[in-house]
Amino acid sequence: MNTTTQTAAPSLLAPAFAMALIGLSAMFVAGVAQSATMHDAAHDMRHATGFPCH
Repeated sequence: MNTTTQTAAPSLLAPAFAMALIGLSAMFVAGVAQSATMHDAAHDMRHATGFPCH
């Protein structure tokens, strides 16, 4: 008796959704967020992770 197994093709929906989310997030940061807010967030993260910044 021969049995054949079929493997499902990998879904491209999840990676496409992830890339769309990353792209929309980048557009928001570049176009909407104010530079002082981005600077403060980066500055705080540098201190939190132990990197010197000044």
